[in-house]
Amino acid sequence: MTHEALAYHHHSRQDTRAGHEHGTHHAAPHGHHGSGSDGGGGASWSTAAKATLHCLTGCAIGEVLGMVIGTALGWGNAPTMVLAIVLAFFFGYSLTLAAVVRAGLSLKAAIGVALAADTLSIAVMEAVDNGVILLVPGAMDAHLTDGLFWGALAFGFLVAFLITTPVNKWLIGRGKGHAVVHQYHHAGG
Repeated sequence: MTHEALAYHHHSRQDTRAGHEHGTHHAAPHGHHGSGSDGGGGASWSTAAKATLHCLTGCAIGEVLGMVIGTALGWGNAPTMVLAIVLAFFFGYSLTLAAVVRAGLSLKAAIGVALAADTLSIAVMEAVDNGVILLVPGAMDAHLTDGLFWGALAFGFLVAFLITTPVNKWLIGRGKGHAVVHQYHHAGG
């Protein structure tokens, strides 16, 4: 985590502790900090779903591009899947980088924020999505022109979304993940 991101994280933790000690309530970024009684640490499902859709967008771009490139180059399943996963991380991080750089963060600080915000979310999404694709009979051998390929991919993304959303809810409710990104976006927007 970069110095700027650490400073933000430290400041946020002090604010939260100070608020609890003095009986005041400090709102989380975009006001999505609730009572915590819903088991998600206070983040709303809507906020978690939006963060997951953001992650899913980058993952989908990277995965589809990786599969198209791997298929076009005649690669086998394993190297194509590795390329798709690498590109999913690349595009997932890139979307966050663009948002926080637009908000005024330096590229170095933005990289730290993106790594802190997206790594667990993308990792869970990729593990679930690729696991589903591996489990669908024939999906790994389907061609880009086959409905099975696109159906398995869409089903994998749906399952990954459903599993990753609670992970993001938990992270955001604790001031981690996309909560950090939203703070910078809110500050710059």
